Amino acid sequence: MLMDIVWFLVIGLVAGWLASLITKREGKGIVSYLIIGVVGALLGGCLFRLLHLVAYGLLGELVIATVGAVILLFVLRKI
Repeated sequence: MLMDIVWFLVIGLVAGWLASLITKREGKGIVSYLIIGVVGALLGGCLFRLLHLVAYGLLGELVIATVGAVILLFVLRKI
């Protein structure tokens, strides 16, 4: 259980960093990357579930989180 939470946070951190690179957003720091990545992971998980898409393993989870984080940054930029 604890390791699942730690992995979720690590994946969120990496996904937030990757999404910031993809969208060419200025890095605000590790906390910003973590928040963007975690919210993006939740958003990406919901989106993939709605589209009936499945990703397996650590790499699949990272892809889902990164896609969600990119979408989140795109929406935030438009607001």
